[in-house]
Amino acid sequence: MGKRDYYDVLGCNKGASPAEIKAAYRRLAKELHPDCNPGDHGCEAKFKEVNEAYDVLKDDQKRAAYDRFGHAAFEQGGMGNGFHGGGNPFDFAGSFADVFEDIFGEMMGGQRGRKQNRGGDLRYNLSISLEEAFNGSKAEIRVPSAVACEACNGSGAEKGTSAETCPTCGGHGKVRASQGFFTIERTCPQCQGRGKIVRKPCKSCGGAGHVQKERTLVVDIPPGVEEGTRIRLSGEGQAGFGGGPNGDLYVFLSVGQHPIFQRDGHDLYCRVPVSFVTAALGGAVEVPTLDGGKTQVKIAEGTQTGRQFRVRGKGMPVLRGNGLAGDLFVEIFVETPCKLSKEQKELLRQFEGCGHSGCQPECEGFFSKVKAFWEGSATKH
Repeated sequence: MGKRDYYDVLGCNKGASPAEIKAAYRRLAKELHPDCNPGDHGCEAKFKEVNEAYDVLKDDQKRAAYDRFGHAAFEQGGMGNGFHGGGNPFDFAGSFADVFEDIFGEMMGGQRGRKQNRGGDLRYNLSISLEEAFNGSKAEIRVPSAVACEACNGSGAEKGTSAETCPTCGGHGKVRASQGFFTIERTCPQCQGRGKIVRKPCKSCGGAGHVQKERTLVVDIPPGVEEGTRIRLSGEGQAGFGGGPNGDLYVFLSVGQHPIFQRDGHDLYCRVPVSFVTAALGGAVEVPTLDGGKTQVKIAEGTQTGRQFRVRGKGMPVLRGNGLAGDLFVEIFVETPCKLSKEQKELLRQFEGCGHSGCQPECEGFFSKVKAFWEGSATKH
């Protein structure tokens, strides 16, 4: 079976840029890497095929030869033999090295580019009211977290001693091992990635370098925050080991329900009941606003249940929107009177006897359709 086209192997077209080719290779190398597919020989074979294709297409000279002569450019005695000096034209290790740090940075928990001794991040769930989300506020929270041990200044070593460089990894926190044509990098098993080991641990913290303590912090909540908004407090997370930097604290906001208003993005909705007299004759109704004020909404004559009136600029403020705000939508609900007196019932009967031609278009339209439907059914039968 002949070799597949290198562009097909990477899923690229012939006009792909070097960046597109590398991105395609990175995705496939991560997907097919043997460490992600232990025991799968099919993935291993595809992984080698992807490396071979990338080794050619990433090199301008090799790619030009391949575009002109195809696979023959790299066969023994082929037109492109000069590009590899007669040996193996494919440098698998070199190809994978191009993206080794990117791929293994993710495969090993996203530690790439982070300091080994950095403290862990913390999450705090904070519930606020809709009014607090509208106006903004300051919330005081109590956070239990690890802080640097004062007895050892966070080193984890007994006073008068110090942490030593790990002999296994030489202080790097990682160890590498070669497997075939690629290299595996893992967290050092002796120091757990810290790069240092403690021979005489501090009695106060047991060598951890930090102790548990509850702290009181103030969170600034800006106006316009939504459900799930995340606020980052830099350096307020877990203490780092051996004097390393602290992690961060992430405050996730949950906005409570309101008895009058419902929120949809930047807009607010308020359902207001009106009497059937006001709905029929028209009038006005006072509606509260979330800032504590009120506004008057004019009800048009003949307003039906479900009709909405917009009050511009009375919704939620837009987060960091420089004064922009959503709208307030007032939805009318026509309330049917109940527990009527004899006099009220008699007045309604008189109203009913006056005739309603043109007064109730919804009823008239619906029952005219019903009548046509029944007449059509009778004709068919």
